[in-house]
Amino acid sequence: MKVGVLISGRGTNLQALIDACGAPDFAAEICLVVSNEAGAAGLDRAKRAGIATRLISDRDFPDPKSFEAALDRALTAAGAELVCLAGFMRLLSAGFVERWRDRLINIHPSLLPAFRGLNTHARVLEAGTRFSGCTVHFVRPAVDNGPIIAQAVVPVLPGDDADSLAARVLEQEHRCYPLALRLIAEGRVRVENERVAIDDMGAPGGVLINPALESVSVRPAQTREVC
Repeated sequence: MKVGVLISGRGTNLQALIDACGAPDFAAEICLVVSNEAGAAGLDRAKRAGIATRLISDRDFPDPKSFEAALDRALTAAGAELVCLAGFMRLLSAGFVERWRDRLINIHPSLLPAFRGLNTHARVLEAGTRFSGCTVHFVRPAVDNGPIIAQAVVPVLPGDDADSLAARVLEQEHRCYPLALRLIAEGRVRVENERVAIDDMGAPGGVLINPALESVSVRPAQTREVC
């Protein structure tokens, strides 16, 4: 499967996809990386990997519609069958999303549908949740919305700030995104009634609890004699 990747920044998730696609048994290849920012470090990552790149800046177009038309032309000309958003910091219109419906995926640093939007990690900490994580999903017109393909969970630790939590989540993004791409490229993913079905895929066993039970001293239950 030929894949186009849209970026705006450093491209660490792009690098995870590049590394995954380098495996001989991986069923996808990146045919084009497009950035809307000239200084995006992800462009250098793609060039080092021998992947075609394009700079298509939204500032060079009179309106979002013409910018998105240029994106569409570039992706189509490269033969892209699927588009991965990897830190692409531009909202895409409903028209573009529908044009690539079920062929456009994104990764978001929270356990969707919780904490959509920006400043995710700070909001997680403010809310006092015990777990966070990341989600790969098919894109729909609403922000950070769409059928969920894969998720990873990380604990929120005592003393975490937004940066430390972001780093822990990012490690799992680098695992989750290649997994989701592989499943799609192998033809194992279907969208049915706005939910994702995955062929031949198990589910993890066990339960995660935060704080861990092992760290909690539990007193034995007190008993009383009844006369």
